[in-house]
Amino acid sequence: MRRLAEVLSIALLLAAGAVQAQTPKDRFDPLVDAVVARYRLPGIAVGVIENGEVVYRHTAGELALGSGQPVTPDALFKIASNSKAMTSALLARLVQQGKLRWDDPVKRWIPAFRMYDPWVTEHMQVGDLLTHRSGLGEGAGDLMLWPEPNGFTRQDIVAALAYLKPRYSFRAGYAYDNLLYVVAGEVAAAAGGAPYETLLRREVFEPLGLARCQVGTWRRDALAPVAVPHASRGDGFVPLAPTDPVVHPTTMEAAGGVQCSLDDMLIWARQWLAPTPQQLAWLPQAQRDPLWTPYTPMPISAQRRAWDGTKLYAYGYGWRIADVDGVQTVSHTGTLSGMYSALYLVPGRRDGFVVLINGDAEDARTVLVEVLLKQFTAPEKARSVAAYADELAAKESHRHASRVPDTSRRQAATRKELAGLLGVWRDPWFGEARLCPSGDGVAFEAVKSPRLRGPVMRVGHGYLVQWEHGDAEAWLHAPTGKSGNLQMSKVDPDADFSYDFEDLAFKRVRGCD
Repeated sequence: MRRLAEVLSIALLLAAGAVQAQTPKDRFDPLVDAVVARYRLPGIAVGVIENGEVVYRHTAGELALGSGQPVTPDALFKIASNSKAMTSALLARLVQQGKLRWDDPVKRWIPAFRMYDPWVTEHMQVGDLLTHRSGLGEGAGDLMLWPEPNGFTRQDIVAALAYLKPRYSFRAGYAYDNLLYVVAGEVAAAAGGAPYETLLRREVFEPLGLARCQVGTWRRDALAPVAVPHASRGDGFVPLAPTDPVVHPTTMEAAGGVQCSLDDMLIWARQWLAPTPQQLAWLPQAQRDPLWTPYTPMPISAQRRAWDGTKLYAYGYGWRIADVDGVQTVSHTGTLSGMYSALYLVPGRRDGFVVLINGDAEDARTVLVEVLLKQFTAPEKARSVAAYADELAAKESHRHASRVPDTSRRQAATRKELAGLLGVWRDPWFGEARLCPSGDGVAFEAVKSPRLRGPVMRVGHGYLVQWEHGDAEAWLHAPTGKSGNLQMSKVDPDADFSYDFEDLAFKRVRGCD
């Protein structure tokens, strides 16, 4: 028995030594490579921080499929909603400088600010803009932000808020929104005395040395390499190559308009996990703490409970706070026009990672985040990439079969059958849309959002708009009752919430030209 115990002890020591000898490359390469192969990703950049130090950087694929240009650690990616944490950090800087207070009324800085409810207008504070508890429905008004490009301005967004009806009481629940982050950017501009883009560069990018991060106007050729977004088509991806060599500022910079490289995102992540004295002087702990304070409880999905054992999930100022396998995490994700990002931090262990993907790849991001996160929270519970991916695929197949109507037998609607709907219609926040003859059929076209255009198709007794951009088709609902409103809704009820067709209520203002 003693001999057996000695053998077992030696075996355990050898196994422990093997684990200790395993390099970050040995641990993480198989995970990243398996996700890239499973989802045929166009390009990816991944970085890992352990105990406050960058231990792993990995890139794969191309900036644009077929270009022959590889993704590199300095390639710029759209970080989308990971921009929100940068906006909250900018506001925290202004608070530190005494130029702003978190409990300032928004109207102090933007006198034109109006919500649908006058009481909410008067009591909305700067901090409320960041916590997704305004009472607006999920994604309310996002059709003013994308698809890009469009003709909406930030002033349009401020004016539109007065017409967006709340779905629940102020501060009574959680629903993700982007418009109020746009407002937060305008508050920063008013308090800081400069445009949002100027302030973000001056107060965040430059002090932290985020040399490649971009916002506002810049030239692609001057800042190459730049990753190109890719749309999902069948089993592969198609690059959405930009036509303008100049990147122009959009309405939603403060909500999701920043582009950064992997190396810059690792600097950004590291200064939250292990700030240097200089970084603490840039933003002291007293101003960091409010950003990671849980203000708004968030729903916990069955998947999150099963995979991570999550019991707390809440939103702070630009960050999500959750427990994963009993360990605190602080994170955010970003999704925008063929680009996906993720930033996860495990503050108690000074660990974290960054994921940047230049393709429509929600499941890929979900799986990669989970297998990476398990390395820090519960390695013994880790499953394979294939196991997570197969589970998601099975759920999506069931969801699509049970919730998405069959619209395959569609036919182009004729002018005659839609004669009673033809004309120019106007929604109070979205503006005008034309429902007019086009060739032999009828087309819907939003005046300020030219990519929201497409032919009207008949499906049985219903009508849908088949968008030319190929995403999130919408039903058209003819006016009924006294309202006389032309309304819309998503064909796929689970399509991206930013296609908030349900918030539209058009009234006819004139006939077709």
